[in-house]
Amino acid sequence: MEERADDNRLGRYLAARRAVVTPEQVGLPSGPRRRVAGLRREEVALLAGISADYYLRLERGRDRNPSQQVVEALARVLDLDDVEREYLTDLAAPRPRRRRTRRTDRVPDRLRHLLAAVDVPAFVESRTLDVLAANALATALSPRMAPGHNRLRSLLLDPEERSFQQDWDRAVVDMVAAFRHTLGTDVDDARAIELVGELSLVSARFRGVWARQDVRPLAGNTTVVRHPGVGTLRLHRDKLAVDDVVLVLYYADEGSADAEKLRLLGVLERSDGDRAERGAERDTQAG
Repeated sequence: MEERADDNRLGRYLAARRAVVTPEQVGLPSGPRRRVAGLRREEVALLAGISADYYLRLERGRDRNPSQQVVEALARVLDLDDVEREYLTDLAAPRPRRRRTRRTDRVPDRLRHLLAAVDVPAFVESRTLDVLAANALATALSPRMAPGHNRLRSLLLDPEERSFQQDWDRAVVDMVAAFRHTLGTDVDDARAIELVGELSLVSARFRGVWARQDVRPLAGNTTVVRHPGVGTLRLHRDKLAVDDVVLVLYYADEGSADAEKLRLLGVLERSDGDRAERGAERDTQAG
């Protein structure tokens, strides 16, 4: 995994963000002979009011703890929003070396009760997007929302996600950026190291998006999905942090056609469950 505790994460982030800021954004001429899409190192240094040599040391990891004044100047030049500025500040802060550990994520009992009580698709995920618990309506909406699946891995590697997500590419960009935001500067989680390593090896799309270093929280949003049984649904998605896990809920506008499709999905799920139960009873009697 690229995110080792001794890696130059600050330098990589600066280089990635420098590459997406155009000269026109900062009032510089692009010029016909320009060989880089974004800003040159010396241009960032000039605009931030620091020496080109010092900025080079930052990108190459020879200086990893710039002052807050320098961080703010760089954030301004690189056009970072509040979330990205906070991420840059965290990267620039000194961090003690820690042993890599695997977190143990536990679903609180009250969340399991809530999953059973709500009549909308809902599941609980870890900070690394592993599904830890789900209600029947969530798995009816998508079997990839069942416990044991990883939402990011499914999105990138399961071909059914490409037909399920109306805008698959946008979903990938948003989820990868949210994953980086959730991890923050914690590079010691063994599960995160494992997941990023796997996806980096097998998914060119993940490598490309991950290298952009986008950082963005995946909060309330509206998404459009295609279900093979009930068709296209426009659903709102909310993510609520509870202790160390996240509750994810999908729901439709009240009284809408999408709400009726969700109701139908629940009916179909219960019918399938009843048929499976009757089949199990027949097998038991026959045995």
